[in-house]
Amino acid sequence: MGAPPRALLLPLLAQWLLRAAPALAPAPLTLPLRVAAATSRGAAPTPRPGTPSEPRAVPGADGLAFALEPAGGAANFLAMVDNLQGDSGRGYYLEMLIGTPPQKLQILVDTGSSNFAVAGAPHPYIDSYFDAKRSSTYRSKGFDVTVKYTQGSWTGFVGEDLVTIPKGFNSSFLVNIAIIFESENFFLPGIKWNGILGLAYATLAKPSSSLETFFDSLVTQAKIPNVFSMQMCGAGLPVAGPGTNGGSLVLGGIEPSLYRGDIWYTPIKEEWYYQIEILKLEIGGQSLNLDCREYNADKAIVDSGTTLLRLPQKVFDAVVEAVARTSLLYIQPMMGPGLNYECYRFGISPSTNALVIGATVMEGFYVVFDRARKRVGFAASPCAGKQFFLGQGALTRVLCVN
Repeated sequence: MGAPPRALLLPLLAQWLLRAAPALAPAPLTLPLRVAAATSRGAAPTPRPGTPSEPRAVPGADGLAFALEPAGGAANFLAMVDNLQGDSGRGYYLEMLIGTPPQKLQILVDTGSSNFAVAGAPHPYIDSYFDAKRSSTYRSKGFDVTVKYTQGSWTGFVGEDLVTIPKGFNSSFLVNIAIIFESENFFLPGIKWNGILGLAYATLAKPSSSLETFFDSLVTQAKIPNVFSMQMCGAGLPVAGPGTNGGSLVLGGIEPSLYRGDIWYTPIKEEWYYQIEILKLEIGGQSLNLDCREYNADKAIVDSGTTLLRLPQKVFDAVVEAVARTSLLYIQPMMGPGLNYECYRFGISPSTNALVIGATVMEGFYVVFDRARKRVGFAASPCAGKQFFLGQGALTRVLCVN
């Protein structure tokens, strides 16, 4: 795969809580990416509400326009700050109003799939659902769709209806939507959402890529740039916590207040998932010395809908061995009722088909999905800094001591 155009070690795996002196702990794991040059914070000011929107000069190949206010004022990027709730263990979700009259639902944000779907019937683990019969603007498309995930699946009727995102947009948009009437291991105990917003490319959309995705519809109708960005701030919340620490989903641009320093970009290798290329993985400053093909077998993706950092089995085994060899306890105490032992959990798990940069890693960063320029960007997240570590959530690999 060759060497990257310039050397960069981008810390992409969570700095799990080091039990001794956590604030001084070095990043235990780094994932060097094939990167582009950084975007400077000082490139341009951010429009504020009430400020006239003026066209901006298109930046160079290594730049990205900041928080563009679309012509016509359809979007308000500052209003999108703190529009998410949740944590990595149960997912991050966004409030939406669907149909006429509007029905309020909480929608899981998932960059690892492409369908927009909502519960269409009661379920023991959700508190509300979308009743299509109550919406005068709902139109059925006359066919069903089934979507299967790494965990869980659902089947629903495909139709279209008006959707409003209260925090950020002042109008409604007509989008394709699946009404879930049957599911298996999709709605789980403790979740606070009742639908899913797939933000990946149309290539992954079911039943086919001809079904326009939510974000593609939004870009066309709201006339926003083909960019969105995420800050996830649930790091450090216990699994049994309230799950309301939240974060931000900026649809159409970047909000500079949500990150520190520069944004570093890596190319999107293929437009289906947000597939990138990992060149090397280090633990405690020492490389695992695996061929880069091992890290990318058979793909490496950025997926907000996956909790953990999932590693191909050979990479996972090497990581576990290296962590044990360094004698560093990058682990998180488990918190919750009924625990009679002192237990700790790791934020990684083995994978059979991909390296997945999940929510526990994304919580340490402001992540930019620049679809217009086919790249993903990472910058340090202020909300992670407040925790003294990056990216903790519901984890696996349990160690208990009596």
